[in-house]
Amino acid sequence: MNDSYFQRTGERRFKPTVHAGGAWNADELHFSPVGGLVVHAIERHRAETGAAGGLALSRIGFDILGRIPVDECEITVETVRPGRTVELVEAVLVIGGRAVIRARAWYLATLDTSAVAGSPLETMAGPEEFEPWPMSELWGGGYIASIDVRRRKSAPAGRAAAWIHSDVGLVAGEEISPLASFVALVDTANGVAVRKPPTEWMYPNVDLTIHLHRRPEGPWTGMDTTVTFGPTGQGLTSTVLHDVDGPVGTAQQILTVRPLT
Repeated sequence: MNDSYFQRTGERRFKPTVHAGGAWNADELHFSPVGGLVVHAIERHRAETGAAGGLALSRIGFDILGRIPVDECEITVETVRPGRTVELVEAVLVIGGRAVIRARAWYLATLDTSAVAGSPLETMAGPEEFEPWPMSELWGGGYIASIDVRRRKSAPAGRAAAWIHSDVGLVAGEEISPLASFVALVDTANGVAVRKPPTEWMYPNVDLTIHLHRRPEGPWTGMDTTVTFGPTGQGLTSTVLHDVDGPVGTAQQILTVRPLT
């Protein structure tokens, strides 16, 4: 229990451990490991149903329908649009009889496009060139306490480049793909580029959308992140995602921005 974020309690059921605790409230789960768990469930579903091989997860969008309580969850997965070159999979995470997460994942065919591969996005310096950042001094919760964060210290408010790694397994006793482990850290982006202290303002995200142009490899998840607050209570966290070989895609999180009273 002490070296994983979740324990499997049934075919589709999982129980969180103390490491999955959220940053905004002690009685909620942090979405980051929950997102990785959903990807793990989708991958298992595809393997069990004999889904077409040679497809790569290219986009996954999570809608967070409400608070995610610290309680046992159940994940159901359905292939909405099967295919040999394009596939759409939907997952729903339920806690206490209530759907709290809906996710849709697009899988696209893989083929050799190395002759035209390229991107204008710059590659981040490796994690060894960044300084350890005690993120738990700013944010609470078991998840934040479980991760190793390297961040550049000199950056304006709402701007940060960081690398994140965790030695905590996603599900106890189960083999986890590099992709699920990578996704399990992405939601941290909203907390690394702080625009206002979380003791004065709330800005939780209600979604997370990840686009990937290649499959990421671990064990580090790199984030080049910008946080913007608008004038009417909405915000946006935008991130270019990296592994140690360079950019792999992007992540977007829409925020609800509220003052703490």
